[in-house]
Amino acid sequence: MLSSKTSRQKALLALAWVCFFWGTTWIASKVGVTNMPAIQLCAIRQLLGGSVYLLYFIITKHPWPKGKQWGVILVLSFLNFMLSNGLSTWGVQYISSGLGAIIGAIFPLWIVIITLFGGGRLPQKALLGMVMGFGGVCIIFYDHLKDFLNADFSFGIVLSVIATISWAFGTVYTKKHAVNFNPYFSLGLQMLISSVALYTVSYSTGNTVSIAAIPANAWWAILYLVVIGSVLTFIAFIYSLQRLPTSLASLYAYTNPIVAVLLGVIIFNEKLNIYVAVGGAVTIAGVYLVNDSFKRRT
Repeated sequence: MLSSKTSRQKALLALAWVCFFWGTTWIASKVGVTNMPAIQLCAIRQLLGGSVYLLYFIITKHPWPKGKQWGVILVLSFLNFMLSNGLSTWGVQYISSGLGAIIGAIFPLWIVIITLFGGGRLPQKALLGMVMGFGGVCIIFYDHLKDFLNADFSFGIVLSVIATISWAFGTVYTKKHAVNFNPYFSLGLQMLISSVALYTVSYSTGNTVSIAAIPANAWWAILYLVVIGSVLTFIAFIYSLQRLPTSLASLYAYTNPIVAVLLGVIIFNEKLNIYVAVGGAVTIAGVYLVNDSFKRRT
């Protein structure tokens, strides 16, 4: 009984870690992209993060994927890391980290739309959640209407939205093509494959700086993203997910944007007004309704 209580307490602490620190990665990304090209930053982050995972499984002599499993890894590498992670990081070069985090939180709404096109049925609660989610985004953008005249701002929004759509497709693809080997090994391989592709794109388009020219601030941001974002927080998430109800473990999805918005205000003096506050709250509530309706249905 005592052991079970202790395990739950540790899981709650792990969840608290996830709720806060995954939100801070948006700030780290913002720091990084203000000091170096965004795609190059992603390439270096994924190279280092993927190497940590891969080194562990090589040392433990874990079996490598075979045959069609490589096809799944390549697709997920493209959807989850080349597009989703790469474009969302690139996006915060042009928009605030808080706005990027709120846009990133709407990916479950795209999953619902993908499900509908696949012939799935939509619960009424999920429909209400979708309306609220997109309505909340409209409230936020109401205060940014004049900003859309700025080409850089519009470009950042487009990048961030495409990133969420890609993540949604990656999530659906993962469910349909589950592989029979360790998902962490797959994660490491996806990171390494995408790092090569992203660096190739960055180098061929001239959007790179020499390693020696990368400033200390950018290196600290990369180190933070690798150690905190890609390794420690992911481990904490899996730990909490295995020991807590899914509905509780998914709490991070609603707290991360709040953390990102508040830290963006404190660190970068990003704008926080009634439109961002109310719109963000409505969006997150809508995403919650969508998630909750499908969990209950399942």
